[in-house]
Amino acid sequence: MSEEKEPKTEEKDSEGQSPSGQERRLPAVIPLLPVRDVVIYPFMILPLFVGRDKSIRAVDESLSRDRIILLVAQKDAEAEDPSQEEIYPVGTISMIMRMLKMPDGRVKVLVQGVARARITEYLRKNPYFEVRVAEVPEAEATAPPLEMEALMRSVKEQVGKSVQLGKGISPDVLVIINNLDHPGRLGDLVASNLDLKVEDAQEILEIMDPVVRLRRIAELLGKEIEVLEMQQKIQSQARGEMDKTQKEYYLREQLKAIQKELGEADERAQEIQEYSAKIEKAKMPPQVEAEARQQLGRLQRMHPDAAEASVIRTYLDWLIELPWGRQTKDKLSIKKASSILEEDHYDLEKVKERILEYLAVRKLKKKMKGPILCFVGPPGVGKTSLGRSIARALSRKFVRISLGGVRDEAEIRGHRRTYIGALPGKIIQSIKQAGSNNPVFMMDEVDKVGADFRGDPSAALLEVLDPEQNVSFTDHYLGVPFDLSNVMFITTANLADPILPALKDRMEVIEISGYTEEEKLHIAKRYLIPRQYKEHGIDRRHLEISDEAILKIINEYTREAGLRNLEREIATICRKVAKGVAEGKKGLAKVTVASLHKYLRAPRFLREPEQEKDEMGVATGLAWTQTGGDVIYIEATVMKGKGSLALTGHLGDVMKESAQAALSYTRSRARELGIEEDIFANLDLHVHVPAGAIPKDGPSAGITMATALISALTKTPVRRDVAMTGEVTLRGKVLPVGGIKEKVLAGRRVGIKTIVLPQENDKDVKELPANVKRGLHFILVDHMDQVLEAALRREATPTKELKSKVSVASHAHRPS
Repeated sequence: MSEEKEPKTEEKDSEGQSPSGQERRLPAVIPLLPVRDVVIYPFMILPLFVGRDKSIRAVDESLSRDRIILLVAQKDAEAEDPSQEEIYPVGTISMIMRMLKMPDGRVKVLVQGVARARITEYLRKNPYFEVRVAEVPEAEATAPPLEMEALMRSVKEQVGKSVQLGKGISPDVLVIINNLDHPGRLGDLVASNLDLKVEDAQEILEIMDPVVRLRRIAELLGKEIEVLEMQQKIQSQARGEMDKTQKEYYLREQLKAIQKELGEADERAQEIQEYSAKIEKAKMPPQVEAEARQQLGRLQRMHPDAAEASVIRTYLDWLIELPWGRQTKDKLSIKKASSILEEDHYDLEKVKERILEYLAVRKLKKKMKGPILCFVGPPGVGKTSLGRSIARALSRKFVRISLGGVRDEAEIRGHRRTYIGALPGKIIQSIKQAGSNNPVFMMDEVDKVGADFRGDPSAALLEVLDPEQNVSFTDHYLGVPFDLSNVMFITTANLADPILPALKDRMEVIEISGYTEEEKLHIAKRYLIPRQYKEHGIDRRHLEISDEAILKIINEYTREAGLRNLEREIATICRKVAKGVAEGKKGLAKVTVASLHKYLRAPRFLREPEQEKDEMGVATGLAWTQTGGDVIYIEATVMKGKGSLALTGHLGDVMKESAQAALSYTRSRARELGIEEDIFANLDLHVHVPAGAIPKDGPSAGITMATALISALTKTPVRRDVAMTGEVTLRGKVLPVGGIKEKVLAGRRVGIKTIVLPQENDKDVKELPANVKRGLHFILVDHMDQVLEAALRREATPTKELKSKVSVASHAHRPS
């Protein structure tokens, strides 16, 4: 059974009378008709469609008696055969005014509510419901007349306001509502027109006090008015937007008509045609072209002034301008490439050999993936300029980005187009800047990439620098793959350790060490001085620098692995000469060792006093720093005390542990070294590394500390011309270390003649250039005893005499 959604409601007769005007007499036992989704109130008229067999039998039984029937709402509208528990206990006794049988077997009845009634007993459940009811009379109003009048007037005003806001109540019903002066009738009539939920409508029906019922209806009317106001506000906003859009559309159509009459071209159609021609000319891969065509179609259907239209235009511009099919042709002449590399850079044979090998393979195999090289070395050794030379030797475009301090992954992969101001990452931007898909791409400072909450750029580089993956590198902004396999990637770093291990594994690491004095002299004469001449507007007629002066600048004014400070000092000389030329001075300015101080003032680096003679407790060590090799002088002294060890000089944890290991070795070998074993309890040892403001760390100073300690304890001088590096164990074994070339170069700079190295570093010594090894004596050791043999200056006396001397020296420190 179903009910009509908009029932007609009509006010009938006065209290206590039937529609015919006679006194009402209602039976106590009547048929029951369960109804769905509607609650019938007294004096309410509405049509019902009856379809269930049980319900049709109830209607027939009512018609066969006195047309009286009880209409009660069922709790679950989906229940086809509701039980008495699924039927509300209060309903409305109604009269069937008219009945019509439909062709589909259903029955349509017109009913009018008569009075509220409560079910007291179910007498029959089949073939229809028959119940005993008790009529519930309308209670008398208990509120004062003034309050009642105010409440009724408020409800009528609320109904009127809801009608103004769009509530569908017919004018006839509105007139009846305004003319009613009975609170119960008013409440029932308003409730029947509010489209309430069955639960709320049943609640109203079960409220017998007319004042309480009217107050509840006033609350429901208030909520309904709030909903209607919000609905009207939303509709007003939508209507305003629609009116604005229609107005803009009308004005544009007028503008089109005017342009057409004036003979002006349709700019939008012309724009679409231009984009289409550019997409065709760009020679994109099929997948990329399909995406470009799809976006162009969206642009064509879109309003030209829409916010997203400019986003699509920018995206299409990026797709069109990228070099999908453009690349430069490699010059595969190995001799010419070799001459270019020799012309631009001195030495660096390993790098040059690697580039020539790539060219040779490229000449034999046309299609190959570009190498991914990583140049690791101290500042100023020519890593970045080497990339430019490689590009020139290959006749390729050169692009460079710096990764130092980059913390956002989007800098590499780009931003998604959903963000305002989104752009591709640095990789795609640089490829577009190069104009070809096979440039030499240099990424500087790959060891200084950061990471934070925005992602890890090093992890994003894994795809870029992997030959197996970068064939389909997908930038977040583009959303389509770009082939990077033709690009020759070169990265640079000062240190290899901070680089992400997975990233380092993808690159071919080539270490570039510092330069020797002879190499720096050659580079200065061949490259640096001519470049500074050119930059300062002078030439050989104005300035001449002798070789000896250049060597003095290298040794006493700079102390570095690279060439930057050397070039700065040469630039200082050129500026002073240029100033004189600008003032009108004539003649050639000759810079010699004697006149160098006039241009550069006093030397900055001088040999320390302890380097001038052999001393006890002072050993020369070789260290590796980010700027190349360096020489450190480790001092050790003994004094009366309680056997403690003091370490100063801003030492790191590893270096402190090396000192502890050196002391433990010394104590364990005290007898063999000629030191009384019980002397350590009465002496304090102090190990200091000068330049205390500079942090120092690493295991390389192990044997140097042990030598300084043993020298101080045995009162045996250490040879000043011997430098050493190596890690020591508690058993006296000497372990290998790194940075051999840089350390050897540092030793040469300060005049060291003999260098003690671990035996396992023999392979590194063999790789040193001949000019680096010239004039140096290398002693390879695998035990601390060999280090002491080479470093300590012992008299040609028997061992017993030395032991006696050590014992006497030790007793001199014992307390009395």
